Amino acid sequence: MECTVSWTGQAGTRSAMGFVAETGSGHVLTMDGAPDPAKPANGGQNLAPRPMETVLAGTGGCTAYDVVMILKRGRHEVEGCSVRLTSERAEKDPKVFTKIHMHFTVTGRGIPAAAVERAIALSHDTYCSASIMLAKTADITTSYELIDRSSGH
Repeated sequence: MECTVSWTGQAGTRSAMGFVAETGSGHVLTMDGAPDPAKPANGGQNLAPRPMETVLAGTGGCTAYDVVMILKRGRHEVEGCSVRLTSERAEKDPKVFTKIHMHFTVTGRGIPAAAVERAIALSHDTYCSASIMLAKTADITTSYELIDRSSGH
Protein backbone atom coordinates (compact mmCIF):
# COMPACT_ATOMS: atom_id res chain seq x y z
CA MET A 1 0.00 0.00 0.00
CA GLU A 2 1.24 3.46 -0.77
CA CYS A 3 0.08 7.05 -0.78
CA THR A 4 1.59 10.39 -1.77
CA VAL A 5 0.51 13.46 0.18
CA SER A 6 1.32 16.87 -1.30
CA TRP A 7 1.03 20.28 0.30
CA THR A 8 -1.09 22.61 -1.83
CA GLY A 9 -0.59 25.80 0.21
CA GLN A 10 2.38 26.95 -1.88
CA ALA A 11 0.26 26.80 -5.05
CA GLY A 12 -1.76 29.90 -4.16
CA THR A 13 -4.80 27.92 -3.04
CA ARG A 14 -7.25 29.37 -0.53
CA SER A 15 -5.78 27.41 2.34
CA ALA A 16 -2.21 27.72 3.56
CA MET A 17 -2.46 24.24 5.12
CA GLY A 18 -4.21 22.23 2.41
CA PHE A 19 -3.00 18.79 1.31
CA VAL A 20 -3.96 16.34 -1.42
CA ALA A 21 -3.40 12.61 -0.95
CA GLU A 22 -3.11 10.39 -4.01
CA THR A 23 -3.64 6.78 -3.04
CA GLY A 24 -1.99 3.77 -4.59
CA SER A 25 -5.42 2.63 -5.79
CA GLY A 26 -5.74 5.82 -7.84
CA HIS A 27 -8.00 7.96 -5.68
CA VAL A 28 -7.62 11.50 -4.41
CA LEU A 29 -8.46 12.74 -0.92
CA THR A 30 -8.15 16.35 0.20
CA MET A 31 -7.35 17.45 3.74
CA ASP A 32 -7.04 20.84 5.40
CA GLY A 33 -5.82 22.16 8.72
CA ALA A 34 -7.87 23.95 11.31
CA PRO A 35 -8.04 27.74 11.06
CA ASP A 36 -5.54 29.56 13.30
CA PRO A 37 -7.16 32.84 14.44
CA ALA A 38 -3.89 34.07 15.97
CA LYS A 39 -1.89 33.45 12.77
CA PRO A 40 -4.28 33.03 9.83
CA ALA A 41 -1.41 32.51 7.37
CA ASN A 42 -0.37 29.39 9.31
CA GLY A 43 -3.83 27.85 9.52
CA GLY A 44 -6.21 26.09 7.23
CA GLN A 45 -9.55 27.31 5.93
CA ASN A 46 -11.71 24.33 6.95
CA LEU A 47 -12.13 23.32 3.29
CA ALA A 48 -11.71 19.59 3.88
CA PRO A 49 -11.42 17.09 6.74
CA ARG A 50 -8.49 17.36 9.13
CA PRO A 51 -5.89 14.60 8.79
CA MET A 52 -6.88 13.05 12.14
CA GLU A 53 -10.55 13.10 11.09
CA THR A 54 -9.57 11.01 8.08
CA VAL A 55 -7.82 8.53 10.40
CA LEU A 56 -11.05 8.21 12.40
CA ALA A 57 -13.16 7.94 9.24
CA GLY A 58 -10.86 5.28 7.82
CA THR A 59 -11.16 3.31 11.03
CA GLY A 60 -14.93 3.51 10.82
CA GLY A 61 -14.85 2.33 7.22
CA CYS A 62 -12.55 -0.54 8.12
CA THR A 63 -14.69 -1.85 10.97
CA ALA A 64 -18.05 -1.30 9.19
CA TYR A 65 -16.69 -3.23 6.20
CA ASP A 66 -15.78 -6.10 8.50
CA VAL A 67 -19.17 -6.16 10.22
CA VAL A 68 -21.08 -6.20 6.92
CA MET A 69 -18.80 -8.88 5.44
CA ILE A 70 -19.02 -11.12 8.51
CA LEU A 71 -22.82 -10.85 8.63
CA LYS A 72 -23.13 -11.50 4.89
CA ARG A 73 -20.84 -14.53 5.16
CA GLY A 74 -23.18 -15.77 7.88
CA ARG A 75 -26.00 -15.46 5.32
CA HIS A 76 -27.78 -12.76 7.31
CA GLU A 77 -30.04 -10.28 5.51
CA VAL A 78 -28.09 -7.08 6.12
CA GLU A 79 -29.78 -3.99 4.72
CA GLY A 80 -27.72 -1.28 6.36
CA CYS A 81 -24.77 -0.66 8.62
CA SER A 82 -23.37 2.57 9.98
CA VAL A 83 -20.95 3.31 12.78
CA ARG A 84 -20.69 6.59 14.66
CA LEU A 85 -17.25 7.15 16.12
CA THR A 86 -16.66 9.59 18.96
CA SER A 87 -13.19 10.18 20.29
CA GLU A 88 -10.98 11.95 22.78
CA ARG A 89 -7.39 12.95 22.17
CA ALA A 90 -4.43 13.66 24.41
CA GLU A 91 -4.10 17.31 25.34
CA LYS A 92 -0.36 17.49 24.62
CA ASP A 93 1.59 16.57 21.49
CA PRO A 94 1.49 14.03 20.10
CA LYS A 95 -2.27 14.36 20.43
CA VAL A 96 -3.00 10.67 19.97
CA PHE A 97 -6.47 9.22 20.35
CA THR A 98 -6.97 8.16 23.97
CA LYS A 99 -10.61 7.03 23.77
CA ILE A 100 -12.74 5.93 20.85
CA HIS A 101 -16.33 4.75 21.08
CA MET A 102 -17.95 3.03 18.10
CA HIS A 103 -21.74 2.83 18.01
CA PHE A 104 -23.00 0.56 15.24
CA THR A 105 -26.49 0.68 13.77
CA VAL A 106 -27.25 -2.50 11.86
CA THR A 107 -30.46 -2.86 9.87
CA GLY A 108 -31.74 -6.10 8.43
CA ARG A 109 -34.27 -8.88 8.51
CA GLY A 110 -34.16 -11.44 11.31
CA ILE A 111 -30.52 -10.88 12.25
CA PRO A 112 -29.88 -12.31 15.74
CA ALA A 113 -28.32 -9.88 18.22
CA ALA A 114 -25.64 -12.52 18.92
CA ALA A 115 -24.56 -12.39 15.27
CA VAL A 116 -24.12 -8.61 15.43
CA GLU A 117 -22.19 -8.90 18.71
CA ARG A 118 -19.95 -11.60 17.20
CA ALA A 119 -19.30 -9.56 14.03
CA ILE A 120 -18.34 -6.46 16.04
CA ALA A 121 -16.09 -8.53 18.34
CA LEU A 122 -14.36 -10.24 15.41
CA SER A 123 -13.72 -6.90 13.75
CA HIS A 124 -12.48 -5.35 16.98
CA ASP A 125 -10.27 -8.28 18.04
CA THR A 126 -9.09 -9.87 14.78
CA TYR A 127 -9.78 -8.15 11.47
CA CYS A 128 -9.85 -4.34 11.64
CA SER A 129 -6.21 -3.38 11.33
CA ALA A 130 -7.03 0.31 11.80
CA SER A 131 -8.84 -0.08 15.13
CA ILE A 132 -6.36 -2.69 16.37
CA MET A 133 -3.55 -0.24 15.60
CA LEU A 134 -5.35 2.65 17.34
CA ALA A 135 -5.99 0.42 20.36
CA LYS A 136 -2.26 0.78 21.12
CA THR A 137 -3.02 4.29 22.45
CA ALA A 138 -6.81 4.44 22.78
CA ASP A 139 -9.36 2.64 24.91
CA ILE A 140 -11.84 1.46 22.28
CA THR A 141 -15.40 0.62 23.29
CA THR A 142 -18.35 -0.51 21.20
CA SER A 143 -22.12 -0.57 21.35
CA TYR A 144 -24.83 -1.32 18.82
CA GLU A 145 -28.44 -0.93 17.87
CA LEU A 146 -30.16 -3.61 15.79
CA ILE A 147 -33.12 -2.54 13.68
CA ASP A 148 -35.19 -5.49 12.49
CA ARG A 149 -37.14 -4.82 9.29
CA SER A 150 -38.90 -8.19 9.33
CA SER A 151 -42.61 -8.05 8.67
CA GLY A 152 -44.60 -7.42 11.81
CA HIS A 153 -41.74 -5.72 13.71
